[in-house]
Amino acid sequence: MCGIAGMFGRPDINVIHAMNRYQIHRGPDGQSTWMDDGIALGHTRLAIVDKAGGDQPLFGPSGEVLIANGEIYNHPTLRASLPHYPWTTNVDSEAILALHTKAKQSSSHGPLSPADHAQWIKHLDGMYAFSLWDPQHQQLILARDPLGIKPMVRTVVEGSLLFASEAKALRAHESHIPVLDEVALVARLAWEYPLDGTTLLKDVHHIRPGTVEVWHLVNGKPERIGTANVERQRLTPSTSWDPSTQSEALLESFVDSVSQRLMGEVPMGIVLSGGLDSSLVAAVAHEAAERAGQPVPACWTVAESEDNPDWIAAERVAATLDLEHHQHVLEGDTFDKTLPDLTWHGEDFDVTVLFFQPLFQRMAEKVTVGLCGQGADELHGGYPRYRDLEQHASLVDARLASMDHPAARQIEQGKLPVGDAWYTNDHSGSAHTDSLESFLNFELEHGQLSNFQLRLVDRHSMAHSLEVRVPFLGSAHRRASNDLPMDWRLPSSMEEKAALRAAADLTRLPTDIVRRPKLPAGRATSPTLISNMIEELRPRSEEVLLRYPNLVRAFKGQPELAIGIGLFEAIHIVDRGASKPNMSAVALLDEVIG
Repeated sequence: MCGIAGMFGRPDINVIHAMNRYQIHRGPDGQSTWMDDGIALGHTRLAIVDKAGGDQPLFGPSGEVLIANGEIYNHPTLRASLPHYPWTTNVDSEAILALHTKAKQSSSHGPLSPADHAQWIKHLDGMYAFSLWDPQHQQLILARDPLGIKPMVRTVVEGSLLFASEAKALRAHESHIPVLDEVALVARLAWEYPLDGTTLLKDVHHIRPGTVEVWHLVNGKPERIGTANVERQRLTPSTSWDPSTQSEALLESFVDSVSQRLMGEVPMGIVLSGGLDSSLVAAVAHEAAERAGQPVPACWTVAESEDNPDWIAAERVAATLDLEHHQHVLEGDTFDKTLPDLTWHGEDFDVTVLFFQPLFQRMAEKVTVGLCGQGADELHGGYPRYRDLEQHASLVDARLASMDHPAARQIEQGKLPVGDAWYTNDHSGSAHTDSLESFLNFELEHGQLSNFQLRLVDRHSMAHSLEVRVPFLGSAHRRASNDLPMDWRLPSSMEEKAALRAAADLTRLPTDIVRRPKLPAGRATSPTLISNMIEELRPRSEEVLLRYPNLVRAFKGQPELAIGIGLFEAIHIVDRGASKPNMSAVALLDEVIG
């Protein structure tokens, strides 16, 4: 796991050094830079595979320069299939260079097109965001894994394309002045997560998951040649599914994904909340570790008290499965200490997932890699909102209607400009909720997973130099899950994630854990601490809302977002995200409301 940074066009190595400093938490094991006349690259390394020989940039046989973040789980297979490539390391990322080289050698029509690049990138199985500079054809290739597990954002400043793992690194260029994107904000308030390519900062966009972009320089300025899809997410539900004959295959696909994610030369652990998803990771840990030839990972749990249901459930899971279990009770002032850091690292309005910071901090004291249960709800229909799509659509549309802002009318009327920020022109509530299948496809492709769940895990684990992997999103399990009938994801007469629970029944998990209902992660783990935090900051959050009179009614039922937007403005707009905050949440909010 790493942090990547680049400046294409008018490169300045001092900017790259500064970008590395902003992302040092992502890679404390090594920092490097590289530059030629047209491009400068930076890399901060968290060493996991080929710890001794895997420093980046990596260089190809024709002068190609690669910086990558993530893991290529099928790199041993790719190495075996490409015996003539001049391998120089044992690091997994070198497989990217090898595939690119093979594609170039096979091409008879000069420089590869975006579609050509998509074809070789499809052979990668893993989580990744990478930049590959090909000096021979003067092409810059930027790509991101199909689910968006690993981040990459970009913007253009004074004739330079800047890209990085985190938006805060863009502040290294003195001319990049962060400005709140009010259209993105309106959509964020309506849907409860950032949509499409938006980041809440104007003109700062994500590279779209499952996409490759190709750039070149024209008169010294960056210009995008084009983009191509590597993989789009789309469910392909079958008409039937028999748990008596097919549960085993579904479980096997998951064991395979967990086993893949035990790749590495460092200690590993499991994030265990006691819910079905993380418990299933724990349930297959022994078998997956045996297949991978790795030690069985231990588990980590935090909660606000030993009476907390998550704590009790996690304790039961670890004891039943004979897993080493590390537990930590959150202190009463935990949120006071970590709320500013949560906003700085998270780059959004999240405040109810504060337990992530102490959880990942504790894990990082013992391990370098963690496995979590993210992604299961999006694949298997786990969220409560999926049970009443009409009600959810009405909620989103009511929030839009409540906002006296031109962006709300733009969204309602389907007039969003399709491009880097918006992947489709209509984000009204009713546009994507006509069926469970269409809504799951929407959430897989338009932000719930990549911009919210996966962003939370990436930013807050990497804040402590901890890589967290997501086995539910492994290719084997995705293929098996995509084919499930809709009524085996969310049947009307059974609990949600019915097929996944049928697979879990084949493990040693206690029945009450397999049947345990879905609970909201942050509020379930620390309900009292969150309520106390919201109540303590309520007077200031109400003053923050006075700054947004045309949006205030959309905050109804979401008091934590008023706190979040105030902190985001203080840290990422007023202070430009220029440094990690050293003030309390109260002091930061006071700066904004003045």
